[in-house]
Amino acid sequence: MERLLLVSADGHAVMPEALWAEYLEEEFHEHLPRLSEENRRFTTAMLPMNDYDLMYEGVVEGSHYDVFDPDQIYRSGRWAGAWDGDIRLSEMDREGVAAEFVFNGYYRATDLFFNVSNTVYPHEVAAAGVRAHNRWLRDTFGPAGERLLLVGAVGRCLDMDETVRELNRIADDGFIGTYAPGFSGHPDLPPLYDDYWDPAWQVCAERGLTVVVHGGYGMEPGGTFKALTSIFEGVHAEGGSDRDAIQKLQSTFNDNFFTDTRSRRPLWQLTLGGVFDRHPDLRVMLTEIRGDWLPATLARLDELFDEHRDDVPGKRRPSEYWPSNLLAGLSFMHRAEVEQRHEIGIEKISFGRDYPHSEGTWPNTREYLQVLLAGVPEQEARMILGENLADFLQLDRAKLAPVVERVGFRPDEVLVDAADLDPALKAHFDARCGLSKPFEGDSRLDVLEPAIAEDLARVGGR
Repeated sequence: MERLLLVSADGHAVMPEALWAEYLEEEFHEHLPRLSEENRRFTTAMLPMNDYDLMYEGVVEGSHYDVFDPDQIYRSGRWAGAWDGDIRLSEMDREGVAAEFVFNGYYRATDLFFNVSNTVYPHEVAAAGVRAHNRWLRDTFGPAGERLLLVGAVGRCLDMDETVRELNRIADDGFIGTYAPGFSGHPDLPPLYDDYWDPAWQVCAERGLTVVVHGGYGMEPGGTFKALTSIFEGVHAEGGSDRDAIQKLQSTFNDNFFTDTRSRRPLWQLTLGGVFDRHPDLRVMLTEIRGDWLPATLARLDELFDEHRDDVPGKRRPSEYWPSNLLAGLSFMHRAEVEQRHEIGIEKISFGRDYPHSEGTWPNTREYLQVLLAGVPEQEARMILGENLADFLQLDRAKLAPVVERVGFRPDEVLVDAADLDPALKAHFDARCGLSKPFEGDSRLDVLEPAIAEDLARVGGR
């Protein structure tokens, strides 16, 4: 049987602190001691936050590690593929992954000045950190470029000439995409439909850089760092434990903290704002933002477009751009999204394992897929696993073919009528990946309405 092409729509990497000085331009080294202290504080909070036994207490009997890590993959440190190319490729081979995206951001180290995992630095310092990260990404993972699909980090994009230079540089270095401009929020940034962004969109369209709107889009620097460290340090100062700090964090922040709707906003800014009309070859992938909200939201946007079609720059209904310019990278895809795959668009969704994040499917991707895809016809499963993303990115299948033949799953290894899964592992998937979460539909549309109305009013006055 022809093996399955699996292209993961989500994966992460981070430069270890030991290499910061090597890749950061020397004139900015004076800021490294401060960042080093922030890195210590950030990881001190984040490591317990990703301790399975602490985070998911009561979900299964005994240790969670014995449930999901019987072969000691996680506990032996194979997560170090976050900065080690050989380990990463080995874990891809073990999980049948032919190729996967590599984004910045992993909790075992902070990024270089430009992300929410540190405090706010001057613009030029954050921009230098972006350049350093992208150089490191090229050197570390670039040699396996046909398998490791590199996505460049972005800074605050306050200087468009600088932004365009960096986009061209990563394109020259073989990157397949970039985080969407504005990923790191700033009050001075205009909305994405503004003409300000056109030089960036033009480079991305002409150079074939896929624009990735990843979960967390639009969050301002310093926010996550402050939220996490203040709670953990405060609880510890009062004599509390890591478990106490985690419980306080969970009670302080509801689901909206972790599923921030700002990452959905680019959908209507780009479609209603006419960006795809001005740049018809622009490709945008929404990653780790779920897909179960899309049908209802697109239907609502179509209604608004029909009401205001003479006032907005977009020439087509928003749903008409979905098949031509957009795709949803559903990292740790939910079973309900698979069941509603035709409603979302069977050709517009793609699975992602989110390696090496603790909420992703690694190191149990094969077992996860058995449950996720149970009863799905083989051709549709192939589309979800990698064919859709390969088409969207225009990947060279001839280069990937020998990799698929060597490491890919046989259809009978993951495509089953009903998965025979350990109930404890199923419970673990539900807790860490949301495998059995219900379909969102229009249940949160009212939360989005104010932002949609604000952008509709502004874009109509362009």
